Amino acid sequence: MKKILLISLGLLIAAPAAQAENALEWLNSTVNSTKKAIEPADAASLLTLENKESEMYPLPAPGGKYFLTLSQQGKQTWISRRLTENGDPVNMVTDDVRTVESVGWKDDGHIYYLSERAGGLGLWEKISDGEGMQRRLQSLHGSLTQPVLLPDESIIVVQARPLNYKNTKMKKPKLDTFNNWEFPGFATDIVRINKGGSQQVLTEGINPSLSPDGTRIVFSMQAGRSIHLFRMNTDGSDLVQITDARSVDTQPSWSADGKWILFTSNRAEADMRHKGKSQWDVWAIGTDGRNLTQITFDEARDGAARMGKDGLIYFHSDRAISKDIREQHQVKSVKSHSFHIWTIAWPTNTGK
Repeated sequence: MKKILLISLGLLIAAPAAQAENALEWLNSTVNSTKKAIEPADAASLLTLENKESEMYPLPAPGGKYFLTLSQQGKQTWISRRLTENGDPVNMVTDDVRTVESVGWKDDGHIYYLSERAGGLGLWEKISDGEGMQRRLQSLHGSLTQPVLLPDESIIVVQARPLNYKNTKMKKPKLDTFNNWEFPGFATDIVRINKGGSQQVLTEGINPSLSPDGTRIVFSMQAGRSIHLFRMNTDGSDLVQITDARSVDTQPSWSADGKWILFTSNRAEADMRHKGKSQWDVWAIGTDGRNLTQITFDEARDGAARMGKDGLIYFHSDRAISKDIREQHQVKSVKSHSFHIWTIAWPTNTGK
């Protein structure tokens, strides 16, 4: 591109005025067409937007009518239930501090989450409308996060091991909640805790996600500076590596038919020494490690993708919000670089 520009500028200097004008038109068209060719673009649509609020980690309900988000305004953080139809908030589900990294759908009308509400750590359930009684499913111990409830009410959970013996528990979540796969000073294991309380360390890893049939999980595991995707049965058997690139592949989830894995990756423009400078997009890959497909294309940070019953992919992003979009959502003020929920259709070129 630099050679083209230098040659073109040389022609402009040597050419008469009329010829220079034509050359300038040619140069502009060449630069513009090249820019369009490399400019990332996708057909994502903004779903949630509230005044001075951030919404992250969308979790569509099994029935498809609602989804959960981690919502934040100032120092206040809570779990919100919203309509998939238009993104409008329906109710606050809970503002329990441990819910930030631990909420999930038990069924279409109930959620589960970690809490220390009864004087000790436990996995609890409550009705998703935020009202009524709350029930403890299991009493737990240790530095645990990101639980996944299995059909028999056993739990797959991430357990943090301190690398320094003086550490006793994980620090509070960092201000940048986009990164939920790194816990400085700790190593993380995928652990199964049976309903009776017995525990089994399955493997190292982070960000476990349960398959639609409840028999397998997909998760991320670190290897040097890279992080790869793996899948295995919920008893720890049949461990399979899915991705193997010089990149960070994390926050995996399943497609509705269980044939694809959605995940967050910086592989499009990976900077492994300064990962904060990487471009983060949503990708998909077959559970057999084939047919790698990029889903979103944007310089912003896209991540935490989940597929809804409607077939749409829900994800959060800190993309810029235009004035026209703010007016459509009747929002006057948007916090700079705040996250909101977007949706995008499954790409037609995957053969799904």
